[in-house]
Amino acid sequence: MDYKVEMSAEAVTAYLDEVFPAWSSGGLSIQSIEPGRATIGLDAGEGHLRPGGTVNGPALFTLADFAAYAVILGHVGKQALAVTTNLSINFLRKAPPGPVVGHCRLLKLGKRLAVTDCDITAAGSGDLIAEAHATYSLPPSKA
Repeated sequence: MDYKVEMSAEAVTAYLDEVFPAWSSGGLSIQSIEPGRATIGLDAGEGHLRPGGTVNGPALFTLADFAAYAVILGHVGKQALAVTTNLSINFLRKAPPGPVVGHCRLLKLGKRLAVTDCDITAAGSGDLIAEAHATYSLPPSKA
């Protein structure tokens, strides 16, 4: 399906800084938004590690959820009240400390629901760490 980008990565970043300033405090960054896709980075440092030195599940879950939010905002525009209605994640292998990347893709963008999938990889090796599927509820149109 052909999707049209409504907001660039920079525009979504600026918008979130305005309406949801805490978003960037966890090491997340919006690297790109392209038609039907977004790439989100997580600089996984000490605060993201579990015993044994691997990135913890809640950090990866947050990355997947935020990647879905960013790709949706990039395609629907300024709709801060888009909310997660479901997110499932499969952890496939240990995530080493350091940069982790979420590659998120729109599967469906409707009037009330958006569905995404997200592959989470280790930035250095490209190894698939986890994959997630999210559904978001979109606020009613103001038309």
